[in-house]
Parts: sequence; structure tokens; C-alpha cells
Amino acid sequence: MAHREINRSGDMTVFVRVVELGSFSAAARALRMTPSAVSKMVGRLETRLGVRLFNRSTRHVQLTPEGTVYFERSARILADIDAAEREISPGLTPRGRLRVNANVPFGVHCLLPRIPAFLAAHPHITLDLALTDTVVDLFEAHADVAIRLGHLAESRLVARKLGESRMVVVASRAYLEHHGQPRKPADLAKHNCLGFCFARHTKGWPFRDRARKTSLFLPTGNTLVSDGEAMRRLALAGLGIARLGAFQVQPDIDTGAFVPLLEAHNPGDTLAAHAVFLGHDGKMPARVRAFLDYLVANVRLS
Repeated sequence: MAHREINRSGDMTVFVRVVELGSFSAAARALRMTPSAVSKMVGRLETRLGVRLFNRSTRHVQLTPEGTVYFERSARILADIDAAEREISPGLTPRGRLRVNANVPFGVHCLLPRIPAFLAAHPHITLDLALTDTVVDLFEAHADVAIRLGHLAESRLVARKLGESRMVVVASRAYLEHHGQPRKPADLAKHNCLGFCFARHTKGWPFRDRARKTSLFLPTGNTLVSDGEAMRRLALAGLGIARLGAFQVQPDIDTGAFVPLLEAHNPGDTLAAHAVFLGHDGKMPARVRAFLDYLVANVRLS
């Protein structure tokens, strides 16, 4: 009987990893098994249950309605097992290597200033931090946590929202003294507006007219950059006008280095920040939970 229970939990683990990672081959890599072994285990599970759990294609797997029910129950069962083991385990102290991937602006303005206090509170954690605006695959990058700004695409990643930051159009005083200050959105056509060179960003800048109708202005300029911090620095140097999250530029506005522009036409849209990770909130390693809890408690976006 005990052997049968162990096999059941093993089958559940393999099945859940296939669902979470989206393919048999990805689950095999994560579990250090061969894809054929994973496929055979899932096949035996389907035979034992008497139902199909997946609809398979050459590249993707899709849950059947029965598979969806079994996944939800299995994930809860495995999370309960992990929770029970954590509660009786002597190794509750967060420890080990924590791999974090963060958006550059968030990393510079929100994360780096808080890292010393986090590591002081958790001396057994070793931090491996990468700052990039490239959206990485957590599994391929071996990352525990990634910080993402903006709209989250549909995925099997679990997300914790860290906050939202209001968007604002800004320019340096030096730029405005030389080029003049735009008074309405249409005036931006005469100015150098800085943009991003990656495809996923929103192309237009939204503005609201007197009737409170929002429309997009398509900015043009002589410079495209790969991340918001590079844009901020170029705007501070007087190169052009930028539209960025207030969490990046509010200190510069407070010191007078940046002047907020066209605030009467600001639609009030915000940029959301999320921490995303693989797996389930109830079955994460102690080091990951400690980091996420610290972010939620200490990060405040403007």
C-alpha cells in the first residue's frame, strides 16, 4: 500500500510539472528524466485513471476537462505535502542561491537600494541578480523570480503584484530652455521624443482632451533605447522628451532636474510591477518566499 501511495505522488509530480512547464520535454529537463520516461508515466497515469489528461500535438500539450480537474487537485495535494514537510523540517531558515531577474528601471530604483537590508536579514542567502529589460524564460534562465513591468501575458507563471506607478511625460530644464515647452499634445510633433527599440512596448503616448477622450500620439525622435533607465539618463542630459513611470523620475522632479509636461492631458494610466515565479505560492522554497515577502512589504511605487 505504501509503495502505491509513493507512485501516486510521483505520478502527480510528473503530471503537474508537464502542465506548469507546458511540454513533456521541459518537464523532463526539470525532473532530470528523459522525455520518453515522462511520457510513459503520464500514459500509465491515464490508463490507471481511465481518462485522457492531455490532448497532444507535436509541440504542445493541452489539458482536457478531466485533466484540468486532476491538475487542480494534484497541485493542492503536492502543496499540502510540501507544507507538511516544511513544518516539521529543521531547515526553515531561508538559505541557498536566489536567482532574480529584474527590469532595469525597477532594479535600479526599487531593488538595489533594498538589497543590503534583505541580505542582512537573511545571511544564509546568496543573491544572483541580473538586470535586463529582455523578458527571460524563468526555466531556461534558471531564475527563481523575475520582476516584470507592464501588462502580464497569459502564462502558467504565478504572479504577485508589487504596485503601480503613474506614467508621466518629462524633460530636463536645459532641453526646455533650448527648445521651448509643449503646451498641448500636438506640440510634441516639433520635439525630439525618445522611444524604445523593443517590439513589445506601447507605440503611442495616450493623452486626454477637454472632452476627456483619450487618443494616442505617435512620438518621433532620433533615439531609441533598450530600457527605461537609459531613456531617463538621456532625457536628463537634455536629449529629448521622455514618458516614464513616476517611480523612476519623481526624485528628479522633486530636485527640479525634470519638469513634468502636459499634466492637464495626462489620462492617469499606470505601469504595474509584478514578481513572477514558477510553481505554486504554497510550495516555493523558503529563500524565494522570504524574498517575495520582503518585496511586498518594502517596495512602494510612486
